Amino acid sequence: MEQRQVGGSGLWVSRTALGTMTWGKDTQEEEAADQLTAFVDAGGTLIDTADIYGGGQSERIVGRLVSGVVRRDDVIIATKSGHTPQGYRPRDLSRRHLLAALDSSLRRLRTDHVDLWQLHVRDPDTPVEETLSALEAAQRAGKVRYAGTGDFTAWQFATYAAWQRASTRFAGAPIVSAGCEYSLLNRAPERDLLPALSDHGAGLIAWSPLGRGVLSAQYRNGVPGDSRAARPHMSAYVEPYLDERSRRIVESVCTAAEGLGVSPLAVALSWVRDRAGVAAAAVGPRTAAQLEEILSMESVELPREIRDALDDASSAPTP
Repeated sequence: MEQRQVGGSGLWVSRTALGTMTWGKDTQEEEAADQLTAFVDAGGTLIDTADIYGGGQSERIVGRLVSGVVRRDDVIIATKSGHTPQGYRPRDLSRRHLLAALDSSLRRLRTDHVDLWQLHVRDPDTPVEETLSALEAAQRAGKVRYAGTGDFTAWQFATYAAWQRASTRFAGAPIVSAGCEYSLLNRAPERDLLPALSDHGAGLIAWSPLGRGVLSAQYRNGVPGDSRAARPHMSAYVEPYLDERSRRIVESVCTAAEGLGVSPLAVALSWVRDRAGVAAAAVGPRTAAQLEEILSMESVELPREIRDALDDASSAPTP
């Protein structure tokens, strides 16, 4: 699997990342072990998790598997902090919370450091310089190698990145990445986030590159009983992409797939993965079989004319 530089930093990651949001909930540990083994065997390195995934279960499973199934040195662990669903406010990027959350993540992950620590969500009530001081303290303590952001708008990312670059106080914890949903069904990052990342020398980690599963074409003829849309806790997540605009884009993907002799999944993933500014596309398969299908398409590259046609088909604004 191709390894890519994250922005202009010294961090290199596999261009496909293994997302673990379902681990401990829809994906049990034995299945997760099969996924991780297959991913690393294929040359994958970037594992993406967060402290709130499964109430911490995702990190716990990653920790057990990294210490037992694969070698720690063979993977790049990226986790996130900032959401506080059990707290008195929904998000907290204070120095107090972030450093405590990092220590808890490290215990669950059974490691002394994370390679990429991401601010999961913006906290408007905590000064930027306080948040950056927590990143700096974590880096100086050897607990964090690089920093990134999660669900930030372009101006929010630029604010934190500009503060970090302008102040010598925070120079040791570079913000090298941002995570954002990006697919043929959601091209919003192209308007402002991707240009902001380019200006600050950062890379995008694109999550949900398959349009929450819709671009795999599994919903062309209805909602399969074993799909995410059929699960009560996931149906609201998928439903926004089951509209008429999305259906037209899926049909364009299927047409391209038929012409190339590959699956719609391969077309949709390749389109995102090879966009300018994308360091990695994070996939979140529920099963090892789904991951194997994704890995088998690693060599697919879209001809320019197919890319242009898909660009045209999906150019309408995201609702």
